[in-house]
Amino acid sequence: MAELFTSTTMATIIASLILLLVPTSYSSPLITYGSRDSPIPQSDIDLLEFPLNLEYLEAEFFLYGSMGQGLDSLAPNLTMGGPRPLGAKKANLDPYTRDIIKQFAWQEVGHLRAIKNTVQGFPRPLLDLSTKSFAKTMDAAFGKRLSPPFDPYASSLHYLIASYVIPYVGLTGYVGASPKLQAAASKRLVAGLLAVESGQDAVIRGLLYEHALIRLHPYGITVAEFTNRISDLRNKLGQEGVRDEGLVVPEKLGAEGRVRGNVLAGDEYSVGYARTPEEILRIVYSSGNESTPGGFYPKGADGRIAKAYLQHS
Repeated sequence: MAELFTSTTMATIIASLILLLVPTSYSSPLITYGSRDSPIPQSDIDLLEFPLNLEYLEAEFFLYGSMGQGLDSLAPNLTMGGPRPLGAKKANLDPYTRDIIKQFAWQEVGHLRAIKNTVQGFPRPLLDLSTKSFAKTMDAAFGKRLSPPFDPYASSLHYLIASYVIPYVGLTGYVGASPKLQAAASKRLVAGLLAVESGQDAVIRGLLYEHALIRLHPYGITVAEFTNRISDLRNKLGQEGVRDEGLVVPEKLGAEGRVRGNVLAGDEYSVGYARTPEEILRIVYSSGNESTPGGFYPKGADGRIAKAYLQHS
């Protein structure tokens, strides 16, 4: 596998190629995500508001991880008075990784603004970004308690593994929502959001792939195994078969059945996987049940879609 790993520039190249796939009209400076006067059907509004739950989570995790401050300090108007996240803090990152995560953080702030300029949105839900929350996720992934408990803020590699947990879930949601949207403004917004979320995931996977065979201290477990276990857990919680793949897979599952390296996850045609809001809730609640809050959302997610399930819990 050693010959597969090049340099960190690979991640940047992958992200750049993904962004180049977005039609020029989506990235034009003449486009403003703020036309609430444009007619958007209620079904679109629901599908556009739901990912705010994930965007809030990503924004806070990346802001705190890179700068030690969250939306309450850096963009308080976007919280709409929602409660502060639990346990989020500045991570022990090397300068290169910190720079990348800081870029992600501000991108997520932009995503929040773009969605809220299009639909009304809702206040930030209560988020649990504590070490304990991530440790529980890792314990569930391995089917045992890791000792010491996994700390996402301990090092750059720890943080990147923790980051592997988050953006990919959101981007599969955008893939799933895309064919259900009706209004042109909705489709344009989701296409643009999906492009950047995919780029973020590609960068994270590329950086981790470079260290895929490194054993994370003190567990003696390779980075590749961490990603495989996390992906397996998300597939299990989502309950809809394979929608997730780690960084190193059996050759028959690699692109065209010819490679074991899996720097980008895709189906048998190397096309991105899609998830429904129900699948996403099962995963981020860590409960396998869209009606049972927990995990990163102790009191549940917000928006009409998520609330409909909470009312039946």
